[in-house]
Amino acid sequence: MNRGLNELLQEHRAAIVAKWFEAVVETYHEETRGPLRRQNAPFTNPVGFNTAEGIEGLFDGLVKGLLPEETSRFLDAIVRIRAVQDFAPSEAVRFIFRLKDVVRQELAEALQDPDVAGGLAAFDAAVDDLALFAFDLYMECREKLYDIKAKEARSMTFRLLQKAQLITENQE
Repeated sequence: MNRGLNELLQEHRAAIVAKWFEAVVETYHEETRGPLRRQNAPFTNPVGFNTAEGIEGLFDGLVKGLLPEETSRFLDAIVRIRAVQDFAPSEAVRFIFRLKDVVRQELAEALQDPDVAGGLAAFDAAVDDLALFAFDLYMECREKLYDIKAKEARSMTFRLLQKAQLITENQE
């Protein structure tokens, strides 16, 4: 990433992270947004807290040029939550792409400088890579959920068949 853009991202970190967090909050139903915004309580508001902490870590990782795998703990915290909620796969990871819009809005004036704007392509590519990695994490989480549900259904079916005396324990 271009040095000028990187410095600007660092200078505007607080505003960008706050706007990105708000963009993520906006992906939730209106009645959920208020509680999510109270992000300072890890035990009473784990979704808001983990999302805020994750976004900060992801942003810092992008600015430092870390690979998605190196920021996976931050991404994992957000994606796991979204995987168990009613998000379609595209909606679950769309929050990452919102960072591009936030950066363009926050740095609109500075991006008029060709030197700064030149670094935007590398930043966009890093965001895209992060989104692809997030999609992989999301799919892993969903696969685990489906596996758990399938095992639970098999177990319940087996217990029902036992109860109906259509199968014995030895017939597993």
